[in-house]
This record gives sequence, structure tokens and C-alpha cells, in this order.
Amino acid sequence: MSTIPDIRTGLGFDVHQLVACSDGESGIIIGGVRIPHHMRCKGHSDADPALHALTDALLGAVSEGDIGTHFPPSDPQWKGKDSTHFLKHAQDIVVQKNGIISNVDLVIMCEAPKILPHREAMKKHISEALNIDASRVSVKATTTEKLGFTGRGEGIAAQAIATVVIL
Repeated sequence: MSTIPDIRTGLGFDVHQLVACSDGESGIIIGGVRIPHHMRCKGHSDADPALHALTDALLGAVSEGDIGTHFPPSDPQWKGKDSTHFLKHAQDIVVQKNGIISNVDLVIMCEAPKILPHREAMKKHISEALNIDASRVSVKATTTEKLGFTGRGEGIAAQAIATVVIL
């Protein structure tokens, strides 16, 4: 009888509405990087759709629910919280389950802001947060050809997949 390796995949998806900046706020946080923009993502934490999707992908890979289970938006302690905290929490759970993050792949869907000028900074931030080599982090972006809520500039969506090896 052969033994197959315990390789798991998790999928994450997140959406945040775009609203006008107010009260001295400026820009959008995506992938842990603040990008200058006249709009911001609305949410209870810092509303980073990329890190939220990655967090859900990691939690899914080890069958540990979703970001809302671990960090309910009804809990005031998460108000304005840096989403890197959520991502590191998911990474800690992977490690507790004797897992190693093999790679993560992220796609950000929006018409604006442009992601390409910030992609390397996002990869660096994510690789440092997850304690993995940047070559194991993929960050991509696409538009929806002006279709749907992202095409109309009403929000930003992100989808992520994570591969975890359980030792």
C-alpha cells in the first residue's frame, strides 16, 4: 500500500466596497501596501481584500473555517486592525497543524488603482508575513473589462489559493 503525501489546497475570496476617503484617510490598502487613491475600501478592519482572501485560503487548506469565524466583524477589537495580523494568525494555525505553506497565488480584480507598480512590494510584504520565500508568492491583477461592480469602480475583489503540505 502506498502513502500519498498530505498536500492540501485552500481557496479564498473577498470583496470590499469602495467609498470616498474622509477624515484624513488616504488611499487603499491591498496586499499590505497602501496605494495612493481617491477612494478607500470600506470594512471593519483595514479592509484589505487581498490579505483577507489569502487568510481564508490558508484557513481553508487546513479546514479551520474562515476569517469571520476567527475575527468576527461584530467584535470591536478588530476595528481598523492591520490585516497582516489575520494572515499571520492563519499561518500560525498552519504551523500548529504541522503544515508548511508551499505557495500562495493571489489575483486582485479592479479597474483602479493599478496594481502592477505595487506588485513587488505586495509580494515582499506577504512573503515576510508568511515567512516564505517571495518566489512562492504570486500576485496578479486583472480588470473586469468595465463589467460588474468592479468594472464600475464600486469595489475591489480578490481571490487566492494556497497550497499547504502537512508533514
